Amino acid sequence: MWRYLLAGLALASLVGAGWLMFYGEARSDAAVRRTATPPALPSSDSPQDDAGPAALPEAPERSREQKRFDRYDKDRDATITREEYLLSRRKAFAKLDLNADGHLSFDEWSAKTAKRFADADADRSGGLTATEFATTKPKRKNRRPACACPPASARDDD
Repeated sequence: MWRYLLAGLALASLVGAGWLMFYGEARSDAAVRRTATPPALPSSDSPQDDAGPAALPEAPERSREQKRFDRYDKDRDATITREEYLLSRRKAFAKLDLNADGHLSFDEWSAKTAKRFADADADRSGGLTATEFATTKPKRKNRRPACACPPASARDDD
């Protein structure tokens, strides 16, 4: 019984330590650098060196939501109107509306899928075999670049 009690206390202390680390007041070096006062500019009487300022100011990193907001706010008036919000949907609809009549028929809606099926049906049998179906697999975008790590050096484990 004591083992369970000690395990529960250990778990509670680990959760508490994790909470303190997550919500703690510690700041990273980057945050400390941003809040530090900039060095004083040299006076006009002193000779200026050609190296330029010691540290260049950093532009603030915009959050993902700020970037998303800016993509929608086309006229940059800090307000997204209904027209701006629906613009991406209108463009997508216009791409699907092949005859530009303002109405989307099922054939227009499914044109891309029908073309994918026709391209995958290599033997023109009207059905897809497992091999043909495998060619319809959607291509995923690789959002993270592949690791550009240097090759491991040969180790001599004698």
